Order: sequence, then structure tokens, then C-alpha cells
Amino acid sequence: MMQVILAILSTVLVVVTLWAAWHAAKTSRTPQAAVGWVVFLLAAPYLAVVVYAFLGPHRYASRARARRKSRALFKDHRSDWPEAAHNDPLAVNLRPFESVAGLPVVCGNSARILIDGKETFEALFEVIDAAESYLLVQFYIYRDDDLGREVAARLMAAARRGVKVWLAYDVFRPVSLRPRLLREMADAGIRIAHARSGGPIVRRFQFNFRNHRKALIADGRVGFLGGHNVGDEYMGRSPTFGPWRDTFLRVEGPMVTQLQLIFAEDWHWVTGEALRDTLEWTSASEAGDLDGLIVATGPVDAEDTGSTMIYATLAAAHERIWISTPYLVPDLPSLTALKHAASQGKEVRILIPDSIDHYLPWLAAFAYFDELMEAGVEIWRYREGFLHQKAFLVDDRIAAIGTHNLDQRSLQLNFETTAYLFDRGPCIELERVLQADFARSVKLDKTLAEQPLWLRIAAPVARLMAPVL
Repeated sequence: MMQVILAILSTVLVVVTLWAAWHAAKTSRTPQAAVGWVVFLLAAPYLAVVVYAFLGPHRYASRARARRKSRALFKDHRSDWPEAAHNDPLAVNLRPFESVAGLPVVCGNSARILIDGKETFEALFEVIDAAESYLLVQFYIYRDDDLGREVAARLMAAARRGVKVWLAYDVFRPVSLRPRLLREMADAGIRIAHARSGGPIVRRFQFNFRNHRKALIADGRVGFLGGHNVGDEYMGRSPTFGPWRDTFLRVEGPMVTQLQLIFAEDWHWVTGEALRDTLEWTSASEAGDLDGLIVATGPVDAEDTGSTMIYATLAAAHERIWISTPYLVPDLPSLTALKHAASQGKEVRILIPDSIDHYLPWLAAFAYFDELMEAGVEIWRYREGFLHQKAFLVDDRIAAIGTHNLDQRSLQLNFETTAYLFDRGPCIELERVLQADFARSVKLDKTLAEQPLWLRIAAPVARLMAPVL
């Protein structure tokens, strides 16, 4: 009897393995990922089938259709924008960015760069406390710690004075937000949703399918986005990480409406609740003279919008490209574009942390350093705490701050949002910020061959897992 059961289980495993290999070959976005999954599944099926269930390149066709439905619901809000000025004779070709975003570059914006946790959350608290109509809040991680409870207290106070509050958070780390705090916020009138659709079992199998966006919109007039999550470590209170280097952006003007549109589409996709008639879509009047655009990318887009965004950013450079990212695990198009830019004589600098928060991406990055440095790319390692900032500076013409990392997870697997500003003023401001960061960093000059033996062995192995890091 046992032999019969084992034979049946063996047959089922073979069928499931072959189906998973076929599915991986069909749905993987790159040939490298397809080959990697197929080899893994056929070589170690007992382990690989389980791993594939959680980390495989699932396209979630039904969820893609639902996502398109959410976007269609707000179609009329994707038109009738104020036309960008384009006064600069050396203006950037905006079409690639507009194509990725599905939105036009808009004029009449103002922006302020916020450095680190204290400045960021002081600005967020000021806006939360002054909100009159509604607050839209979205974070990848929301911890039930001192900062998390302070944010919750201010949101609950806003809700109790009649402000409508919507809060979305990702559940990749379910212990981040405990049921008690969730209940307290819900009892205060805050509408709360997981940032991924489906029930708990379905979300468990979306382990590799995360909403990494962080944003806050108040009354449709003021918006924020950037790298910070809600947790004490983002205030520099973690004994493990020490000082936490991060950046947020405060925007006013029509870009706020674009940011609000992305939140509303996310909310409808997850909950089915349409906010189109609840929110204010005309209050974000001109607040300055900056041309800007909110670029949102995600895994259910018809094209590889994350990679296209990075490629367009690098291709726009004439003289220099400065990048700050906590993780450097680029996909092939981004890697090629970085090397090509450096080979043309452009100054390409990449600023990454020297300290570690996730070992595999940290290790995998070492497998890319030699290839990049040989092409002329400068790698700088930030030494004073952990660097979590996500920023791009292109000449004096593009300043971009948001949630995109320069890794394959951000480019192909996560939902991300970045604000692009096409103006000299923000570029000068971001240049000062990055110059201060470079002053706290050291330029990498060692090749992988000069690193310790364990690192020489581990880095190439970690790179093999790049598509799911």
C-alpha cells in the first residue's frame, strides 16, 4: 500500500515539476531567469517546486486584468493636465518617461527634498495635523514601535476630527503591524487595507509580488514620497544599523494629483472601492514653476516598465549620472546601459551602503563591481550608517527621488513610484545632498579577486539568485 502511495506521489511530483518548468519558461521575463528556474526545477524538484510556489515568476493574469480595470476606472483623470513649459533648449526628451508613466510631464510644481527621518516625519506630522478633508497613506513596512504608534496616534486624531483616512501597507512582514494597533486605528475610523490583493492564503503565495511604494497625500494638495518606511530604524534608532540615511520628497502642484491617482488605482485594485468621486481632483493648483512627473511601475504592466525607466534615465545623460541605491543588482538592460554610458566618457557614480541589511543582495553586488568598474563606473560605499536613499541625478536636468532601487526586484517584481523633476533647481539641490553623501563614503578600488576567499566564492553564487533578490 505504501509503495502505491509513494508511486502516486512520485507521479504527481513529476507532473507538477514539468508543469512548473513549462510555466517558468513561458512566464519568465528574461531568458536567464527562465533557464535558471527550469534547471533548478529539474535538478532538485522536491525543493524547487516549493520555492517556485512562493518565488516563481507568476504573472497573475487575473490580477493583471483587475489592475487594468482599476486603471480604466480612472482613465479620465489621466488627461487634461497643464502642459509642461519646455523652455530649456537642451530639454530632455520626455516621451520615454511619459510612455512608461502613462502620464504627461506637468508644469506648475514645487518640491522640497527632506533629509533623513527627523526632517521627513516632522514634515509628515505637520501635514497630517493640518489635514482638513482626507489623508491617503501608503507604506511598504509599518512597524508597531514608537514611531509607528506616533504615526498611528496622529492619523487617529485626524480621523476623530472628521478627516477621512485611508492606510495601505504591504504584508511581506506581517509582524510589522500587530492586530491590536490595527483594531485601534480601524475603531478610530481609519480605512485599512493590505497593499496586495486576495486573502491571507493568496497573499502568502504572492511572497515575491510586493507593493514597495511609500506615499502620503493630504487633501489632494500636498504629497510625499521616497524611501522611508514607518519604523524606529528609519529614525536612526536601531543599534544594528545606527544612523539611517534616507530621503523623502515633498511636492505640491499637479504632480500631487498624479500621486493621488496611483494611490487610488492601488486602493481600487486591492479593495474594489473606487475613490474617484470621494477625492478632490482639482485642488492641486499650480504651486511653482517646476516641470515634473510621477512614474509608477509594476509587475503587471504589459511591458518591463521598471527597466525601461532606468534605461531612459541613463540614456538622457550628456555628462554625468549619479545614482544612490541601497541594492545594486541590475538586470541586463540596466547593466548594459550603465557600462555604455561610462564607456562614452560620462561620469557614472553609484553610491551604495557599506553596511549590510540583507546579505544576499549585498553579496550579489560584489559580482557586478568588476564589470562596472572596468567600464569606468565609479562605485562608492557609504560608511556613516546605512544608506537607504533612492535617487538619480542626470546632468543638471533630471532629479529623481522615489522608491526604485537599482535591483531586479525593484525593476521587475515590485510596485514602485519615483518623482522626476526636469529643472536645474532641484538638480542643484540634489547635487549638494549627494556631494555630502560622497564625502562620507569611500571609492571602491579592490577587485573581487582581491577580496577574502569566502566573498570570492559567495558573490557569484548570490548573483545566480539575482532575479528573486
